[in-house]
Amino acid sequence: MAGGDADPDCDKPACAVKDDMFAMMRRTAKVAAEDAGGDASSSGRGIDGVEGAQGGTHPRDKDCPVDKEELGRGTWALLHTMAAYYPDKPDALRKVQARRFFDALGDLYPCTHCADDFRVDKARNPPRVESRTALSVWLCERHNEVNEKLGKEKHSCAIADLDERWLKGPPTCWHG
Repeated sequence: MAGGDADPDCDKPACAVKDDMFAMMRRTAKVAAEDAGGDASSSGRGIDGVEGAQGGTHPRDKDCPVDKEELGRGTWALLHTMAAYYPDKPDALRKVQARRFFDALGDLYPCTHCADDFRVDKARNPPRVESRTALSVWLCERHNEVNEKLGKEKHSCAIADLDERWLKGPPTCWHG
């Protein structure tokens, strides 16, 4: 799979970055157009009329497999939401289920280098499953470690901030 941040040892879409693929397609189209005496950027569109990723975004085609970034966003949303709804006082079975879930995630996650990294981090920092607060904060810390590696913004792991984001949401979420 093409892409500057893509895992060279993984050819699955889940390891690639679509913006990088679109940028490569635009460069290829531009070179081809210049060779033909035209201008690939005159329409503001890339190959086959697909909007480019100039602003760091691209249109989401519902029939396309997710790339690494979409997979990551969706996974983090699921994980943070699960943690937000995790019991305050989970019983022994729920704790075992939570640990097994995170073990399975590290084994089954389709982005191989992401899964490898998660397993290493999880071995150093095992899931804290004793309460909703503990799990939510643990997950936020894991997310911040990933964000730091990617050069992205880190977020507050205060439970009030996590609850605002993943459990309650601001009023604008519920009132147009």
